[in-house]
Amino acid sequence: MNLKETRTAKLAEATAIVDGAKAAVRAMTEDEKKAVSELLESVETLDQKIKAADEDQERLTRLATLTPEAQAKGKPEDDPAKAAMAKSLGDHFIKHVGSRLKELAGQGNVTLGAPEFKAATDNQVTTGAVWTPVLTEYDRTIVRGNRTRLVVADLLGSGTISGNAISYFVEGAMEGAFTTVAEAGAKPQLHVVDPTAVVDGLKKIAGFIKFTDEMVEDLDFYVSEINNRLLYVLANFEEQQLLNGNGTGTNVLGILNRSGIQTSAGLTTAVHADRVFEAMTSISTVSGLDADGIVIHPTDYQRFRLMKDANMQYFGGGFFAGEYGNGTITAQPPLWGMRTVVTPAIAVGVVLVGAFSQAATVYRKGGVRVESTNSHASDFTSNLITTRAEERIALAVRVPSAFNKLTLTVA
Repeated sequence: MNLKETRTAKLAEATAIVDGAKAAVRAMTEDEKKAVSELLESVETLDQKIKAADEDQERLTRLATLTPEAQAKGKPEDDPAKAAMAKSLGDHFIKHVGSRLKELAGQGNVTLGAPEFKAATDNQVTTGAVWTPVLTEYDRTIVRGNRTRLVVADLLGSGTISGNAISYFVEGAMEGAFTTVAEAGAKPQLHVVDPTAVVDGLKKIAGFIKFTDEMVEDLDFYVSEINNRLLYVLANFEEQQLLNGNGTGTNVLGILNRSGIQTSAGLTTAVHADRVFEAMTSISTVSGLDADGIVIHPTDYQRFRLMKDANMQYFGGGFFAGEYGNGTITAQPPLWGMRTVVTPAIAVGVVLVGAFSQAATVYRKGGVRVESTNSHASDFTSNLITTRAEERIALAVRVPSAFNKLTLTVA
């Protein structure tokens, strides 16, 4: 029952008491008078809450119509479904706290928070914010983060988790094999080496930046800083953890440090592209899974991208056209048709080939949480507002042999 329905019910209850006394042709008793008075006080309190909620909703609607996107596409009420969606983490945060954010300036001990920024696969569980009485409705729209390039997390399987850790088993090698047998003959036994129980706990990734009161007065600037700085830097660090985390303390145990992954080396006199394909083949033959992605450092990718044939034509297309002058140029053509992540998060000379989506899963508890306050350290006296972003993730690698760490030797 919402506020307006509760108000109607209490008003009806008070009216029924008065009407009952009239119908009996008698004066109300002291208990009835007290009950009516309490109900009327409740109605007055609800009226104030309803008015405050309507004002907050009006502010949010007005804020949405002032953005350049809204002015270009029309008012949000023209399409209620689109109006309810937040395009990015910054828009999501401002949608919920924009009308209150500027009020932080000059006030002390105030914290604002928005519901977590959800990925499409996350469980939609919305927790209350510290300023719950101000905003009486929560946005549960699923929104997806804006990424300008493919990242390691995009290759991995995605899952959600309700506890604080994920427990699973890593199977050993298959022993024995099928064979033909004579009538009434003994059959061969197949045996999977005892699986190893593995537990990967959630790890928190967090950081904050500071804004001046003057910066906060421009909400568009605030949105861009969240999207272009906080979210970008968070994704970069997450990528480092998923690849290289050593698993000690609060660090994720990354793929490259997992026991059981394959390793191979490229030869100085051989074409490195052949070694990458051989790594793809080894994944299929050893793990039974098909490779679906490659992670490579920009410097190593540059060597592949600039390779030419005997006629000095680029294998991957030149700077004006596609391969051998056909089609349009592609900024980062994939290697061997695999989804290719070009990132400095992996070391120069190392290429990670794997069946990412089938062999490993990154679990997220909730989404990216953004909160702001002016009560941190000396923020209030310095006219500063601290904005914090954080997420909790866990990485499960169920088939380590489905990854091949290829070391390239440069002549």
